[in-house]
Amino acid sequence: MKLKSLAALAASTALLAPMAHAQDMADSMTLVSWGGAYQTSQVKAYSDPYKAMHPEVEIVWDSSSNEAVAKLRAMAEAGNVTWDLVDVVASDAMRLCDEGLAMEYDPEDLLAAAPDGTSAADDFGDLIVSDCFIPQIVYSTAFGYRTDLVGDTPPDDICDVFDLEAYPGKRSLEKRPINNMEWALLCDGVAKDEVYDVLATPEGQEKALAKLDTIKDSVIWWSAGADTPQLLADGEVVMGSTYNGRLFSVIEEQHQPVAMLWDAQVFDLDGWIIPAGLPADRLARVKDFVKFATDTQRLADQAKYISYGPARASSAPLVGKHADLGIDMAPHMPTDPNNAKNTFLYNYEFWADYRDDIDAKFQAWLAK
Repeated sequence: MKLKSLAALAASTALLAPMAHAQDMADSMTLVSWGGAYQTSQVKAYSDPYKAMHPEVEIVWDSSSNEAVAKLRAMAEAGNVTWDLVDVVASDAMRLCDEGLAMEYDPEDLLAAAPDGTSAADDFGDLIVSDCFIPQIVYSTAFGYRTDLVGDTPPDDICDVFDLEAYPGKRSLEKRPINNMEWALLCDGVAKDEVYDVLATPEGQEKALAKLDTIKDSVIWWSAGADTPQLLADGEVVMGSTYNGRLFSVIEEQHQPVAMLWDAQVFDLDGWIIPAGLPADRLARVKDFVKFATDTQRLADQAKYISYGPARASSAPLVGKHADLGIDMAPHMPTDPNNAKNTFLYNYEFWADYRDDIDAKFQAWLAK
């Protein structure tokens, strides 16, 4: 999964050689993320403190991460990569790395060691799942539901999403196959440890789509992480999936009548990739920012604003209270034992391999 073509690897390596002698850094950066509460947490924890240290740098945020793969492909084809640092999920980082669109890096060269001297590679550990992926957070995709619309028996099982009789009303699901296909198979009787074996077959894919067909007419499809919280706040859906940090925001910050359904939450990783082929001055600035933004303190600081677990082991003990609400953040993390009783582990390699094919089949199903 981490291999590239020899030509792409050579081009990427050639970029790094002159950087040791580059003194000048670009005075602007375009950072790409997901918008909403998550991007706000990055601004507060990463870019605002960096800007305070480097007031000469203009930082522009773009909220296009949900289209990152397609846009980077188009930019590379046109020979005009305008992004400097891109926030992506791990499976997309793998795809971009395999295609030579993301830069490979050495953790010991790019990332700061932990305060006790532990190397960055050891501090991030197995979360560095690709030669191009720079981890930031552990998060999950989970469901929120309206407490005032579910009657006296709140949903506590992922398969309640498919139960239109017990929980009538609209649901919101992400407009992509990832997670939806896995949940559909689980609720169609496939054992958890067999889901990806089944999903690798055309028959398994049809099985998942058939299960999703049972609720298709009751689904509002979302593309941005902020959509489900807004739909829940407006009472337009009875339950919906999104990233756990977005649900934390609508529950704890906006005080909406919403609660968490943690069952079968899907653990995933999110982090940065550096586009391949950046000019020397832009690459130098990005590397300086990344070393700062991924150090132990900065990753812990992000958890003050959103309920995602920091990717560094050394950051976890520093997670404390929410910066504004003053509440303990640990119970709101997807990794909290009370929330992680029945998790589903996302398979990065599977989706890096099968994403394009299953995407096409899923979109064709949606259009029916």
